[in-house]
Amino acid sequence: MRTACTHLTPAVLLAFLASVALTAGCGKDEETPAPPRQTDGAPQASARVTAQAAAPASFVTPAGIEMVLIPGGQFTMGDDGGEPDERPARTVRLSTFVMDRCEVTQEAYERLMGTNPSKFTGPDRPVERVSWLAAVRCCNMRSLREDLQPCYDDETLECDYAADGYRLPTEAEWEYACRAGAATDYSFGNEPRRLQDYGWFGENSRETTHAVGEKNANPWGLHDMHGNVAEWCNDFYAEGYAPSLGGVDPRGPAEGDERVLRGGSWRSTADACRSSARYSEPPGFADVCFGYEAYGFRCVKAAPAEAAE
Repeated sequence: MRTACTHLTPAVLLAFLASVALTAGCGKDEETPAPPRQTDGAPQASARVTAQAAAPASFVTPAGIEMVLIPGGQFTMGDDGGEPDERPARTVRLSTFVMDRCEVTQEAYERLMGTNPSKFTGPDRPVERVSWLAAVRCCNMRSLREDLQPCYDDETLECDYAADGYRLPTEAEWEYACRAGAATDYSFGNEPRRLQDYGWFGENSRETTHAVGEKNANPWGLHDMHGNVAEWCNDFYAEGYAPSLGGVDPRGPAEGDERVLRGGSWRSTADACRSSARYSEPPGFADVCFGYEAYGFRCVKAAPAEAAE
């Protein structure tokens, strides 16, 4: 049984923050997992992140999609021991934002867009075979349905980060939310064998997607950040962490030929599902010979002003 959540307006969100713990998954009731143990010598999450890691607020949007308030803070992005495009690791500080608890489902996508492009059909499965272009159009439609200002320009597709509507996460926001305060390979630690409990990937997926929310959530209550479908980010892809991926609220390179995908998918190795693992694809699927049935997304939006303070 799915636990119900209260619909919240920005005006009451702060009061909700003071009293609520994570109360609902995307498809089943569950206990909030404890924050992962940091390994010896690993950089520690900021005090602000650690203090709020166990119980960020969740709420349901007017469209019926559950979202989580991600507390602002500082973290180390990337991995100096990872692949070349994950280096160098750098310190990033992010403002508070709001993120979908689960990947966008086929039911939600079809309700908004009137079509379902997925290969592995099922209303509670993540939508896939979605290009970056289709994902941002869905973000705009979701904004319009809730009388919010769309983030993406219809012609240029440039993102207005000041708009109150929905958009794709920046690459920094995605990794920060995936880590949920952890400095380890995964949100739950460094042990790949434990991925079986947190995500659908090549070893346990049976070569298909699965309903969102079936695996354990990370410490901030987000499901399927490791595996199921790889998730589009807003950023252009860069070979390695350019200066545009450091500092405060980074938004990636100003231009490029490909957009970033994060999280790995049902067809990925455990290594490819690490928090810092990076991939890319042309935004309109210029080359669809491999992988596109493994691409999906989740949305973010700016936090209400009261919660962002």
